Order: sequence, then structure tokens, then C-alpha cells
Amino acid sequence: MTRLGSAPMLALPFLRRDTPKLKGDRVTLRLPEAGDLHEWAALRQESRGFLEPWEPRWSPDEFGRHAWRQRIQRYREDFARGHAVAFFIIENSGRRLAGGITVGNIRRGVAQSAQIGYWVGERFAGKGLMVEAVRLVIPYAFNVLRLHRIEAACIPGNARSIRVLEKAGFTREGLLRSYLKINGSWQDHYLYSLVEGDRHGKPA
Repeated sequence: MTRLGSAPMLALPFLRRDTPKLKGDRVTLRLPEAGDLHEWAALRQESRGFLEPWEPRWSPDEFGRHAWRQRIQRYREDFARGHAVAFFIIENSGRRLAGGITVGNIRRGVAQSAQIGYWVGERFAGKGLMVEAVRLVIPYAFNVLRLHRIEAACIPGNARSIRVLEKAGFTREGLLRSYLKINGSWQDHYLYSLVEGDRHGKPA
């Protein structure tokens, strides 16, 4: 598989290193910053029971400063190398951190595709913020990152996530058996996709 570094002609738009900031009516997406630790940790801790069933098992030092520094460093390296772009979702009205969304596993060459993953704090769930965040990421992925296809995987029992993807225009393609280890056990996932040129993926 061709990596970004070995395909400079395909990667030129991403190599400009522009710092992305995507603003919508209700949320703004920006890169995580070192100073976000306290707010991020507080939101994740208060939402633990809400988030854990749908995520990989949390580490014992999940909220430690060293783990946070490593997380921020990984975000920066992934962005610099063209492997992923991690955004924090900021609610515009109160400028509060509401969740996160990542365009990850970016593949160049003949694939030109990526996967998105996201989470939202429990007190911000059910307000349509994540649908707006996904809709902001779509044109960024197609027009700036120059991708052709975006994928998302969702546990069949996660009705909230299914609604988000379907409202954002994603199409369910099938079932991936025992696809990811979530909260300590291997889980089946629905595979959703959006292809450049689909109705919701067209530039405004």
C-alpha cells in the first residue's frame, strides 16, 4: 500500500500543513491542544458509563498527564505525516468541549480513502451536534484531503451512531464479523461508507 511519503503528487494538498478549523452553525472543529487536558478529562470521566460500551477498553492511566502528552504528540505526528486528522468538537454557544471526531487510517495510492470515528459527551448527546460535526468533516475529507471514499464502522446495537451516519448520508454496505475489540470483547460492526459524488458529499 502506498504511503503518503512515497506518493508526493497525491499528497500535495495535505502537505501544506494548514491548520484546519471547520466552523458550523452550532459547532467548530479544531485540533486538540495541550491545554485541553482538564476539560477533556472531566467530560470523559463524567461520561464513562455512556462511552465505555462503544470504545476500546480504557487504560489505567487514561487521564494521566504523561498519557495526555503522548496522545497530543501522536495527534501531531499523525497530522504531520498525513495519517490522520483528529478534531475536538467545540460547542459554539458556550465554547465547551462536546466530543471528538477523527479522520483516520488515511490511505493514498489507489485507495484514496479514510475512516472516521467519533465520540460525544453524554450531556451533549441527542442534540444533533455530532451530525453537524460529521457533515463538516465530509467536504474537508473530499475537497481538502482529496479522498474518494470515507468509511465508518458501527456496532449494530449503537442506535445513536447509526442515526448519525444515516442522517449524514452514509450508506450501510454490510456486516463485518468480529471486527474490533470493544470494551474487552470482539464485536461485529456495520460498515458504512460515503463516496465522493454522493449527494451529501458534493461541495456546497
